[in-house]
Amino acid sequence: MTTALAAGTAALVARAAEPDFAAWRRNIVRLGGCTNPIHLVGMATIYDTTTGAALLSYGSDVYGGRLLTACGNRRATVCPACSSLYRADTYQLVRAGLVGGKSVPGAVSGHPRVFATLTAPGFGPVHTRRERDGRVRACQPRRAGQRCPHGSPAGCLERHPADDPRLGEPLCPRCYDYAGAVLWHAFAGRLWHRFGLELRREVARRAGLSRSEFGEVARLSYAKVAEYQRRGLVHFHAVIRLDGPDGADSSPPGWATVPLLVDAVRAVAGRVRLTAPGADVVGPRVLRFGTQIDVRPVTSYRRGAGERPASAGAVAGYIAKYATKGAESAGAVDGRIHHARDMVMLPVRAHVLRMIGTCWWLGGLSEFEPLGLRRWAHMLGYGGHFSTKSRRYSTTLTALRQARADHRAEQQRASLGLAGHPTITVGEWRYAGRGYSPEAALLAASVRQGGGLHGG
Repeated sequence: MTTALAAGTAALVARAAEPDFAAWRRNIVRLGGCTNPIHLVGMATIYDTTTGAALLSYGSDVYGGRLLTACGNRRATVCPACSSLYRADTYQLVRAGLVGGKSVPGAVSGHPRVFATLTAPGFGPVHTRRERDGRVRACQPRRAGQRCPHGSPAGCLERHPADDPRLGEPLCPRCYDYAGAVLWHAFAGRLWHRFGLELRREVARRAGLSRSEFGEVARLSYAKVAEYQRRGLVHFHAVIRLDGPDGADSSPPGWATVPLLVDAVRAVAGRVRLTAPGADVVGPRVLRFGTQIDVRPVTSYRRGAGERPASAGAVAGYIAKYATKGAESAGAVDGRIHHARDMVMLPVRAHVLRMIGTCWWLGGLSEFEPLGLRRWAHMLGYGGHFSTKSRRYSTTLTALRQARADHRAEQQRASLGLAGHPTITVGEWRYAGRGYSPEAALLAASVRQGGGLHGG
């Protein structure tokens, strides 16, 4: 047993002998294993809304001195407990927009819907694992003896295992366009925005309508997530749906079909462009999506038909999974980098360090200052949201959280003998810190692991 664990265990045993241990334990257990809770102190009063009478008052003392609330962080590497809840909420949000539920009518399942993956372009060849028909193929096959301008081999004939640390690393770092990769990340969100605008125009054109006429009869809705690839660049996975003018509540016009939507998405993703700033510093950069564009109807294919199934549940689960990941899945770091000297000790591979260094270099130049590249260096230049949706796609995370909070409030009223009373709670709470003491951290860890300390 380590010294820290022994100290935490001793402190927990001592805490168990204190009169407020039960309240202290409940305060931690109800967080479900959150790794970095917020501490609040204050008090609240429950009033009867009919008579105005105060029914019950309580303060943070009933929670063992401080009321703990979950940190709510979406990233699994930061807080597995809160990210699990975020992933579940995202799943319900995406699924509701595909099959109905959560205030979305079930008829939405009959609207044209596709699952699209828009990739980043290539900025230089990288080591990759390629498979076909169940067999691993050569990484980057080239004619024997071919070399890049810097003398490095132009190809790679190895068949990399899945855990090869070279995966995602450039064949020649000097050939790799790090400035282009960082600028693509900085503009990826705007590129998606331009894609959405152009997609509406393209669908309207294919339907023989003007943009104003299209808005009167149809609406495009979406939910998307950004996924970091091993090479350190994001892909966008999105559900795109074609509705009537009022969104999910209205039927799409007769001309709205899945094939029309598939063709429109492919056409627009292949042609949308943005021009990056700073051409006089790093050369001209025209930013676009990669050529690998996957667009599939949201339905279930017959197995053996040569296409993967894309059921509503599978799509919702896929998007929800990546909603809790960040740049750390590409080997980057969780927290912001505040000084150039901090990069010396970063536990990252060479390719990621070069991207971070490029962010820092470009971020210090006046031409790129508005992009905030130093602020987002730990994200390899990507400062956009990881999961977003259009306003009319389905319910919202706020609504899902409010429903959960209302349910828990009703449970609390029932436990206090106030079930059925029309009540309102008025409270005043202030921030008092965050984190755990050694004994509280031990108890929280047991909750995450499903141990017996939180039973009873």
